[in-house]
Amino acid sequence: MAKRDYYEVLDVPKGAVKEEIKKAYRKLAIKYHPDKTQGDKSSEEKFKEATEAYEVLSDEKKRQAYDQFGFAGVEGMGGGAAHDFSSVFKDFEDVFGDFGGIFDSFFGGGTSRKRASRTSVSRGADLRYNLDISFKDAVFGTKVEINYTRNVSCSHCGGSGTESGSGRKICPSCAGSGQVRRSSGFFSIASPCPTCNGEGYVIENPCKLCGGNGLAKKKQTIKVSIPAGIESGKRINIPGQGDAGANGGPNGDLYVYIGVKPHRYFERDGNDIYCVIPISVTQAALGSEIKVSTLDEKQVKVKIPMATQNGKVLRLRSEGIPYLHNSSRRGDMYIKLIVVIPAKLSSRAKDLLRELAEIQGENGSPKPVPLSEL
Repeated sequence: MAKRDYYEVLDVPKGAVKEEIKKAYRKLAIKYHPDKTQGDKSSEEKFKEATEAYEVLSDEKKRQAYDQFGFAGVEGMGGGAAHDFSSVFKDFEDVFGDFGGIFDSFFGGGTSRKRASRTSVSRGADLRYNLDISFKDAVFGTKVEINYTRNVSCSHCGGSGTESGSGRKICPSCAGSGQVRRSSGFFSIASPCPTCNGEGYVIENPCKLCGGNGLAKKKQTIKVSIPAGIESGKRINIPGQGDAGANGGPNGDLYVYIGVKPHRYFERDGNDIYCVIPISVTQAALGSEIKVSTLDEKQVKVKIPMATQNGKVLRLRSEGIPYLHNSSRRGDMYIKLIVVIPAKLSSRAKDLLRELAEIQGENGSPKPVPLSEL
């Protein structure tokens, strides 16, 4: 198979600067490196092809000779030899620099980093608890008792992970680094030490209760204060009630995520609430005064104006939801009036309605109502 042009291999223009060439090679090396593709011959060949192209184009003299004479120009200069790339990099970081983190995830280790030993102090994990509350409790606030399980420091070993009288010793396989290295061409690949699982030490006599990890599961019950006006999706942070930290490190936090159950009659929009109240034809036509229940079950008098149309909205100020962390201020309550037509009418009622129709006159060919008026 004919060799591909080096610029084509790296997918860069002929006028590309060195940084562009380096960036293009990094992308291909990460994609096709043998340690990632695990024996895929096609990927291995593409990796070698990209490395050969980079070897030539990253060197000014080789690139100049290649641009002038093609593949023939770099013969004998160490270029074009796909079987030997040991001289491509003087320093691994020259090419991959800040890409070390990417290689960590692919190959199990960094170029020069060491895993943190478990002997170091670390903060415990944060925990999440999903709590569903009623609409009314969200509006006015409440206190709720919750039960959950968290990691605490082992009571038997005090969090050390060892039985009394024993201790930890440096791992003999990795000398405490937590890593072992192997060479793969010009790469030096680090992976977690199989003896200590990357911890850097081994426990001679692990704690019988926690198995050596220094932590134990504990069921816990706490009371959570729900502030008035909280919305669904909000969270409450309870410091120090998450998992215990390793080796005496601080506890994580507990995050309680609130879900609010829907109300049968009310709907929330910010700090305002909406409800629908039915009224009769005569109440709508003649006007009336009705009593409406609010969120806190007060009976509030509401005046219905004469000739009220179906769907009219009335507002009750400050009868909505308290503002979060400022319960003295509340939103409004909006009432949508629905005129209910009786499903059954007596003979007398029918006669009266016919008489009303004759008096008022009815339009047998009504025109549509402009949408802008709705």
